[in-house]
Amino acid sequence: MRKLPIVAASFLFPATAFAHTGGPPGHDLAYGFAHPIGGLDHLLAMVAVGVLAALLGGRAPWRLPLCFMAMMSAGFALGMSHMGLPLAEVAIALSVVAIGGAIAWARPMSPTAAMVLVGAFALFHGYAHGLEVPTNTSALPYVAGFVSATALLHALGLAASVAILGLSQRHGKSIVRVAGGAFLLGGVGLLLGWL
Repeated sequence: MRKLPIVAASFLFPATAFAHTGGPPGHDLAYGFAHPIGGLDHLLAMVAVGVLAALLGGRAPWRLPLCFMAMMSAGFALGMSHMGLPLAEVAIALSVVAIGGAIAWARPMSPTAAMVLVGAFALFHGYAHGLEVPTNTSALPYVAGFVSATALLHALGLAASVAILGLSQRHGKSIVRVAGGAFLLGGVGLLLGWL
């Protein structure tokens, strides 16, 4: 019965689903690596990039993740310099909705359009990371950590999707598109504070 107030309080503070708590962050390799994995908003978006890359095929499996990581690094530089990028947390949640929607949508998407989509949202992901690093410290270990974790999450989404697409030519794309719908709904849940 004592857990009930804690559970009730968690519904009153839905921002805990986001990776950015506003508290004093660490800035080492381990913290950088844990950051994308520990926040549901980052986790869903980064896995979704891998899923979208697998669905598009061709050169997308390496171009989309590289584009995301490059733009995330640029966003990190913006965050470190404390340049204003409004509504970053909302944009991060919207990235899950948009990338999930792109996966679920039954129409083909050009690789260029996909790169613009993931690259634009990656800027916000990187920005949020950059805001958390104290300006008087070396950010290199932290950057190495979150870029490594991002690559791992992209690879996870890519590998799972390639496996699903390879198992069933008839139903593979449908299964992956259903996963896209789940990402989309997860993003809506983040936006509404339900997750």
